[in-house]
Amino acid sequence: MSASAQPARDALQQRYEREIAACNNGSLAAPAREACIRAAGNALDRARGGPPAEVPQSSADGRATIVAPAGATPPSGGSDAITSRDGRATIVLPADRAPPQR
Repeated sequence: MSASAQPARDALQQRYEREIAACNNGSLAAPAREACIRAAGNALDRARGGPPAEVPQSSADGRATIVAPAGATPPSGGSDAITSRDGRATIVLPADRAPPQR
């Protein structure tokens, strides 16, 4: 990115953040607030030339394909899910918990 393009990108980001702050000021009901946030994101995408390209990625265990914007955090390796002792359920653990020892 050129040095002259950075101030324009900063201005776009600042405008987006102001719009999001206005959406979140507590005066809108949830559906209107969500629409306001979507509109702010769409306006930012249009100003930047469109949304980021979506790229299919395989999960670490290879069992799923996730479509996410380019540069997004890689999908989970599935280590946050364990099978119950009786084998009848899959338990997804919160991010801050380790699986129990077997």
